[in-house]
Amino acid sequence: MIQPLFEEPLVRWSLTAAYFAVLATICMYGIHRYWLVWLFWKHWKHPQRPARRFDQLPTVTVQLPMYNEPNVAQRAIEAACRLDYPRERLQIQVLDDSTDGSSEENRRYCQAWAKRGMWIEHHFRSDRQGFKAGALAEAMPAVAGELVAIFDADFVPPANFLKRTVHYFTDPKVGMVQTRWGHLNRDSSLLTRSQAIFLDGHFVIEHTARNRAQRWINFNGTAGVWRRQAIEDAGGWQADTLTEDVDLSYRAQLAGWNFVFLPHVCCPAELPPEINAFKSQQHRWTKGSIQTARKLLPRILAAPASTGVKMEAFFHLTSPIVYLLVTMLALLFYPVLMANQQGLTGEYLWLGTILGTGLFLLGTVSASVFYMASQKAQHRDGLRTMLQLPFLMSIGIGIAINNARACLEALAGHESPFVRTPKYNTVEEKQTLAREGALPVRTGEGPKLFRRPSRKMGLALVEVGMGAYMLLCGWLALGVTQAVVSLPFILLFAAGYFYVGFSSLLAPSGERAVAVTAVPAT
Repeated sequence: MIQPLFEEPLVRWSLTAAYFAVLATICMYGIHRYWLVWLFWKHWKHPQRPARRFDQLPTVTVQLPMYNEPNVAQRAIEAACRLDYPRERLQIQVLDDSTDGSSEENRRYCQAWAKRGMWIEHHFRSDRQGFKAGALAEAMPAVAGELVAIFDADFVPPANFLKRTVHYFTDPKVGMVQTRWGHLNRDSSLLTRSQAIFLDGHFVIEHTARNRAQRWINFNGTAGVWRRQAIEDAGGWQADTLTEDVDLSYRAQLAGWNFVFLPHVCCPAELPPEINAFKSQQHRWTKGSIQTARKLLPRILAAPASTGVKMEAFFHLTSPIVYLLVTMLALLFYPVLMANQQGLTGEYLWLGTILGTGLFLLGTVSASVFYMASQKAQHRDGLRTMLQLPFLMSIGIGIAINNARACLEALAGHESPFVRTPKYNTVEEKQTLAREGALPVRTGEGPKLFRRPSRKMGLALVEVGMGAYMLLCGWLALGVTQAVVSLPFILLFAAGYFYVGFSSLLAPSGERAVAVTAVPAT
């Protein structure tokens, strides 16, 4: 009964038109990736330098927002206290919203450093109003520095971090300096290697291309330094989106402040080693970006800024929509194939080829070029990266349902809490820090237990179901001559959905725990 419906001319051409519209929009974002790579290669040899150097270093406040971070809190505090900067000009604020009992231990650790001469304060909130943005906003009246450096609890800034960044503020127009993220557990698994490449693309290509081409960039929530005046001029930290960092960034640049990105300054951090933690992080970033687009994009497009600035702001803030489009594309595979089972002949023969080659050239290849460029710029093994690209693409597809849900929630105005990304502090990460000279490796207090986030069974089952659905589409494509060219991509979709879905189902639940060795206080 369904087949005759699909064969109706109106239904057939409506489905095909919808498919092409979705594909064309995805390809538009693919073309933009080519544009970013071109901007990067055009400008990457022209780094920004400080206007001059401070004769007397300014006072800097280091803020460490944390919430239930027993595995990494002391490591973060120690890294901040070991920054190579005059003690009388270095204020450290530990902004602790913890509810798991770790706040008392953090307070004692701060007191121990204070006795050693550090200017360090432990700020505890009994409620979590406004989440991270709320903690940062509440601490602002106690900020003594004209500059504010912010590090999430899993980041370990190198000792020379401040001395490599503060001199850019000799330019009175600079409001924020962002550094590149490094990855402590990059080679831990295929998942962490893929995440590292995803982030390398964002930092190495996107940030460098935009910043050096005089487009606007964003603060990434951590591993950056703000001018306090820029925060205040922008209206301060606001908690009405899940990406308070992106929101504040665009408001500050709308207020006339300039930003600087330093790809040569690397601040290492932990990547989520488990798929559910990764999905939770992606959901928050995706939803927050769309929330910020709803909030600020009309103001940005109406602002007296250049066309280039507006174009990049549009693509940056709306790019998560691609996940929703990819999900729609996958859902359209079956009805479009059913409607065209007899194949396309005569003057319409070219349509079947475009279905495959259009997605390949402007979707898959653009993403491959984008990420390969980010690895080449860091002198990483090109062959190894190329071999990993299929897995990289499959993960990007596999998390599309998770992120599409985030897009829909943001577009619908659905509110949700700020869900922190779990921090594990594995032995491998401590060894990496030791090799880089960031922190000594010590053992002592024995293992602490960290509970992983609970499984989202319903979403995982949907992802597995989508994998099975794509296999059905692949089987159907074998009977449509012009659709065979799309078979590799259909199988890539299936692999991505199966990987993410089954990994989510098989990951340890919130009732199990992972033992990790904590770094004891000194």
